[in-house]
Amino acid sequence: MIWCGYPHKLKNMSIRGLKKKQPKTFKVKIITVDAEMEFSCEMKWKGKDLFDLVCRALGLRETWFFGLQYTIKGMCTWLKMDKKVLDQEIPKEDPISFHFLAKFYPEKVEEELLQEITQHLFFLQVKKQILDEEIYCSPEATVLLASYAVQAKYGDYDPNFHEPGFLAHDELLPKRVLRQYQLTAEMWEEKITAWYAEHRGIARDEAEMNYLKIAQDLEMYGVNYFPIAQNKNHTDLLLGVDAKGIHIYSINNRFSPNKSFEWSAIRNISYSEKELTIKPLDKKAEVFKFFSSQLKVNKLILQLCIGNHDLFMRRRKVDSIEIQQMKAQAREEKARKKMENQRLAREKQLREEAERAKEELERRLFQLEDEARQANEALLRSQEAAELLAEKAQIAEEEAKLLAQNAAEAEQERQRLEITALKTKEEKRLMEQKMREAELIAVKLVKESDRRLDYLEKSRKFEDRLKELKSEIHALKLEEKQSGLYSHWNEVLGSLDRSLGNTPSWMKTFETGDSLDINLQRPFPAYSLNTMGSWPCTNKIQHPATVEKSSIQANSTAANSVGTRTGKQIIKVQQHDSDVIYI
Repeated sequence: MIWCGYPHKLKNMSIRGLKKKQPKTFKVKIITVDAEMEFSCEMKWKGKDLFDLVCRALGLRETWFFGLQYTIKGMCTWLKMDKKVLDQEIPKEDPISFHFLAKFYPEKVEEELLQEITQHLFFLQVKKQILDEEIYCSPEATVLLASYAVQAKYGDYDPNFHEPGFLAHDELLPKRVLRQYQLTAEMWEEKITAWYAEHRGIARDEAEMNYLKIAQDLEMYGVNYFPIAQNKNHTDLLLGVDAKGIHIYSINNRFSPNKSFEWSAIRNISYSEKELTIKPLDKKAEVFKFFSSQLKVNKLILQLCIGNHDLFMRRRKVDSIEIQQMKAQAREEKARKKMENQRLAREKQLREEAERAKEELERRLFQLEDEARQANEALLRSQEAAELLAEKAQIAEEEAKLLAQNAAEAEQERQRLEITALKTKEEKRLMEQKMREAELIAVKLVKESDRRLDYLEKSRKFEDRLKELKSEIHALKLEEKQSGLYSHWNEVLGSLDRSLGNTPSWMKTFETGDSLDINLQRPFPAYSLNTMGSWPCTNKIQHPATVEKSSIQANSTAANSVGTRTGKQIIKVQQHDSDVIYI
């Protein structure tokens, strides 16, 4: 039993020993420009231990450009490498947050930034500073920089893939530029895409390097600004620290410095409380003194000055073995990447050519299939047409027989019609002759009818006039009864009878011995008019229509004498031009 319990005691003792040996840790959150990481740090770790852990996690070897930044009481400061992390004035939070950022900037990015990860971190940080307007950039330069950022993110421009609106969710331009020009998002995207399309074939690291080469020429690139004053009461200047030296700016102008001190021209920098002194290398030159808002600012300025001065001096010395190895590796890596890019470009070109050839073959295949389909359809149509033509030929043959039969019948009908036409012509001639005769007869009848109608009209007028004469004669007889001129009337009537040659039938009524009054009261006898003469006919004896001029003249004297005595006008009765009777 003792032996059995011995291992149990050893186990408990080992657990207690492990608990005692296990160090205490605290959590740290590291925030890069595009990612966040959490680490467990030992309580005794210095700032360099934590910084090296982060660099190893990122695979970063160019560590001298970077640092861990934190904010305390509204002021940004950097974690010191030679002090314990927990002994420094850091935020009391869990986990403790640090920003892994570039603390110092290179003079020439293409020569000094060797690793791709270093280039990428600088690219992300500078891009953020431009978008946050910490670095001023002209609108034209911002559009060009945005096109390189798009090339680094999306690769080569493909109009089939990168359709309008693909940059809608990307922040590429500062808000100041967007407010300065009244352009829509689509118009900005069109401008950026126009530059982006020209960067075809540029790899991501090359696009980021081109971005940094443009950005390093901006006036505010890599400058840390601090408000200072030449006396303790006013803050009217800005002090800027960058890779080239120290610059003094006016409070409203961060682009053009009023005074600059190159690192090679500075002998010493020191501070005492809030006062900071810059001593030039030239002892005859004036010593520059200024005041900051607080002691921490002077410490930070001095820390940045020391770091930038060390890098400035390192650049002008022979590279260390480590730097030479890194540069050699960088050159090899660039050559390898260049060859890889060329190989990829060739492969891409070959792939594009193969795709184009494939598309051409597919198009040709589709074309051949379409031609084959059309040929099959044409063959089917030709077969159908042949069958249809055979049917039509059979129908045509039957129609030809029918037409031949119809032609024979038509020939017989034509002969019959010719015979009929001859008969019809003879009948037509006879009919025309009869029609001409009928027309002549009709013309004669019309003329005769017109003449008879004219005679009838004139005879009616003549009868009416005779009735008037009879009434006048009756009136004259009545007058002559009274005036005793009855004998004279007998003479007049006798002369009229002699002039006419025979006694007209209408005058025989006066020979019966009746009295004049009775005879005048009797109506005139009704005799038909002769169409050839103007006087009534009796017993079919035609009386000549013309009255001799001599007898008319002989009786005109008597008529005039009668007219003179009786006051009546002589009446002229005319039926035709030759038929004239004076009463």
